[in-house]
Amino acid sequence: MKELTFVRHAKSDWGDENLRDIDRPLNNRGYSDAYYTANWYAMNKKKPDVMISSTATRALNTALIFARILDYDMANFHLNKNLYETNVSKLLNILKTQENSKNHLMIFLHNPAITNFCNERSEYLYFGNVATCGIVSFEIKIKSWDELEYKTGKLNYHQFPKDFKNRD
Repeated sequence: MKELTFVRHAKSDWGDENLRDIDRPLNNRGYSDAYYTANWYAMNKKKPDVMISSTATRALNTALIFARILDYDMANFHLNKNLYETNVSKLLNILKTQENSKNHLMIFLHNPAITNFCNERSEYLYFGNVATCGIVSFEIKIKSWDELEYKTGKLNYHQFPKDFKNRD
């Protein structure tokens, strides 16, 4: 049994039009949502075996906030430049190459890939949009990551920042 948890990067700052898209940082709401969601995760879920983040600044910042809150072993934290501007097919190929001894992966990436990939996991699931800083987790009945295919997976849970709107 494997678990695959996706986290979309938190809200990014569009204030500097001279920045390349890959270099956009989080905005204030993004930082707030990332810390709040990471704390929720730490209190309610188990640490993943591996964290893999896109190299885009906003995804990396989100992933590092999760790592800090989880007191995560950074030896199991990896960057993958191919997660930036990826698509479902490329993401599937990245996941299929993961080490089989690692049963729970947490992937930090972007739309539209995260929404499209999540919608491909289960026959009875549809997300119109995985919100920024949203978490979606699947239980997948496979023994090795190279067995991962479309329509394989059962939704464990999803948690979006709007679910915390009454937080403070």
